[in-house]
Amino acid sequence: NQGNVGRTSQQTVNIDHKRKVVNIGHNDGRNSWSFVMDYGTGFMATRILSKKVCFITRMNKQIVPEITTLPKTIRQKQVKRGRSGPAPKEVSFTVSRKRILDLSVYGKQVQAFCRGIPSYLASEVKTPSFFFEEDESCTRLWILFIFKFSYCQRSMYE
Repeated sequence: NQGNVGRTSQQTVNIDHKRKVVNIGHNDGRNSWSFVMDYGTGFMATRILSKKVCFITRMNKQIVPEITTLPKTIRQKQVKRGRSGPAPKEVSFTVSRKRILDLSVYGKQVQAFCRGIPSYLASEVKTPSFFFEEDESCTRLWILFIFKFSYCQRSMYE
């Protein structure tokens, strides 16, 4: 909650079953971010407001709940967050140094979501190293008590 001392953060969720799109907003002062999952195209995007950047990644269907079961998953995580229960799924990504020039490849939702800000492809890292996880320059997000995503610049590890 850095930069937002004395206030609480909150996450809002909008699930559009017709368009197969989920929007999540995290309001935390200067650490605010937005997240979209497009189940139709299979892409997710994260917009980090303080850094004015967008990260796009392929949706891993082995860890992302189906859109029809997402509300139930969220409710279960909210109830169990103070007690023992399954930990959030931790996923690490390396972020490409090459800026995406054509957002239309990722579908209309992601294109509209990332339009106007630098956007980069992020690839899931199956077995991140200790240094990858501990690096302070990585951007870490807790999403609905379900996920803990870490986005790290690839150039730092090459």
